[in-house]
Amino acid sequence: MRGYGEALQYSVFLCELSLKERAIMLTELDEIINHDEDCVMTIDLGGIDRDIDVRVTFLGVKKEMPGRQTLII
Repeated sequence: MRGYGEALQYSVFLCELSLKERAIMLTELDEIINHDEDCVMTIDLGGIDRDIDVRVTFLGVKKEMPGRQTLII
C-alpha cells in the first residue's frame, strides 16, 4: 500500500486515487493476497448517494456488511 496512500494505522490507509490508479492498486493487491485468508476492503468515501454495495468492495474473503440504519445523535 505504500506509494498509494498515507498510513493512518498499521493496516488502514487513506488514498486519493483516480479510477485508473485504483484499478492498478487493486490488480497489484489481487496478485499478492491469499484469497482464502486475507481480506482487503476498499471504501469509497465519496457522496452517500450510492448504495453501500457500490461504495464498499472486497478482495479475498468478503465480510458481511451491516444493514443501513439511521442514527441521530
